[in-house]
Amino acid sequence: MEQIKWFERKFDFSFEQNIFPSIIERMKGTPMRLTSVVKEVPLDLLESKPDDTWSIKENIGHLIDLEPLWQGRLEDILNHEKYLRPTDLDNKQTDFAQHNSKDINELLANFEQIRKMTLEKLSELSEEDIYKMALHPRLEKPMRTMDLFLFVAEHDDHHLSRITEIKDT
Repeated sequence: MEQIKWFERKFDFSFEQNIFPSIIERMKGTPMRLTSVVKEVPLDLLESKPDDTWSIKENIGHLIDLEPLWQGRLEDILNHEKYLRPTDLDNKQTDFAQHNSKDINELLANFEQIRKMTLEKLSELSEEDIYKMALHPRLEKPMRTMDLFLFVAEHDDHHLSRITEIKDT
């Protein structure tokens, strides 16, 4: 089954219920899920680039590369910015980072460490903070703090799914 490309995804953030605790739990679980998925995968498969797409290591590196964006976008919302900071839609940082030259355990540890920093910031938020919002620059939609981190959890799952797909081929 083929997964829809990330930039083709549509998102609906119209729900009113506070699902933020569940979102945080999903985000807490991503480092362990990544470790579980790549456990015992041979090095050649970790670095394989099927159809000239990112390898497993590069998918993990991409998650590391984007974590400062999520942290910055949280600051944008809390600072009442009109728009969330944009990202490089071409993902040049990931393409140039040479994640394949890094040890898989180093990548996993780096992701766990930077995600922990994000989660610490989220643990300090009030319920009022999770309903604050700014406009997403690409989607042109209002995005509350809660929506932003649902987006992040979905992005995590998108890359976990891609990693599983590479592993299983």
